[in-house]
Amino acid sequence: QVQLVESGGGLVQAGGSLRLSCAASVRTFSSYTMGWFRRAPGKERDVVAGINWSGGSPYYADSVKGRFTISRDNAKNTVYLQMNSLKPEDTAVYYCAAGKYINSYAYTRYDYWGQGTQVTVSS
Repeated sequence: QVQLVESGGGLVQAGGSLRLSCAASVRTFSSYTMGWFRRAPGKERDVVAGINWSGGSPYYADSVKGRFTISRDNAKNTVYLQMNSLKPEDTAVYYCAAGKYINSYAYTRYDYWGQGTQVTVSS
């Protein structure tokens, strides 16, 4: 069983920055592809960014490219999402997810989810 705990959400003005963290309680963290997803009110859950267990270039949704950066620290069992130049349309609940040895950023492929953290961007 993998437990994921997100932190770092909050209220920020448009143009501001936030850094989300997701700490995983698992011994083999490096075996997991990690993803950040978000769900805005009345919308579907969408992938934001992902970082593969085997390395390679991270994945970003078009809407966040150039503004968000995903990274991981396998020694700390933690994945991060640095969010810059935030826009009101980034307002959502952000979820961290983990999938062992997967090579996909489709949310249906992820077995473990955090409880979510609210990000609100005011205009």
